[in-house]
Amino acid sequence: MLHLRLITPADRTEDVVRLIEKTVGTTHLVVLPGAARNPAGDVVLCDVAREAGDELLGGLQELGLDRTGSIAVENIDLSLSRRADEAEAEAPGEGADAVLWEHLAEATHEESTLSVTYVAFITLATMIAACGVVLDNAILIVGAMAVGPEFGPLAGICTAIVQRAPRLALRSLVALLAGFAAAMAVTAGFSLFMDAVGLFSKGQLEADRPNTGFIYAPDWFSFVVAVLAGAAGMLSLTSAKSGALVGVAISVTTVPAAANAAVALIYSDTNQAGRSTEQLLLNLLGIVLAGTLTLTAQKVFWRLQRRRQRGQEQQQPGHQQQGPGA
Repeated sequence: MLHLRLITPADRTEDVVRLIEKTVGTTHLVVLPGAARNPAGDVVLCDVAREAGDELLGGLQELGLDRTGSIAVENIDLSLSRRADEAEAEAPGEGADAVLWEHLAEATHEESTLSVTYVAFITLATMIAACGVVLDNAILIVGAMAVGPEFGPLAGICTAIVQRAPRLALRSLVALLAGFAAAMAVTAGFSLFMDAVGLFSKGQLEADRPNTGFIYAPDWFSFVVAVLAGAAGMLSLTSAKSGALVGVAISVTTVPAAANAAVALIYSDTNQAGRSTEQLLLNLLGIVLAGTLTLTAQKVFWRLQRRRQRGQEQQQPGHQQQGPGA
């Protein structure tokens, strides 16, 4: 269930309440006249099943509430209410399958913004991966993949493509490219320092590396894994199962490939640098392709689900089409 806290201008409260009452899957409606001070207006509270949340949020935006008032949404971790159970049963589909497009856009906006924290995380992850590359240590590679934040901008690009949001696409692309460029530049400097103190060497990089050699060996399996990981990552975001993102992060060699390319460049190993870059681009392409297709499929699925639900409601005995003033 989701909890909505709305601030509505007094002259729009009736329309908002009517919309909530008409939306299948809503309950616990509370109206507090004149309770809001900034902005001034009424406060409306309600709970809605997750699978009906996107439709209700869309209707509230059509009423202009995001401009004239406020829409705040929170996840309800526990709700002991028979009426809430009935509301979830009435709503079409399953909550785990529902996509809250506004929430997804907001989440990807935050995760795909080029910030100091984002650059710090991707740089540290790439430096850890560089150590794993030189030492042929798979544990360090896995740790670096878990730390890397690059899935945020990738998810932002997928969301922007499906929602046709060019500003989000540009912001995500800038974060992705600038983040990797900064991380690789710092990692190259870090590698030079490690070489100067005798901790890195060209021999270690070019030796047989049974545990990490896959990083600069792109093939169709790399692309297939990236596609599967991209689909799993988008499903974890849209279903709020963020724990699955850890598994997604450690299944795709984006950060390790960037690290391997950076280390190879300082030793003038153009072969490894080129193949690592190919691996990186192949993984990025697979994730974006799969993420976009996954979101598109979810969007189509929910449109069909709503259409089927509305058709069933119209076929019910005693159903009457309500007009705008009903």
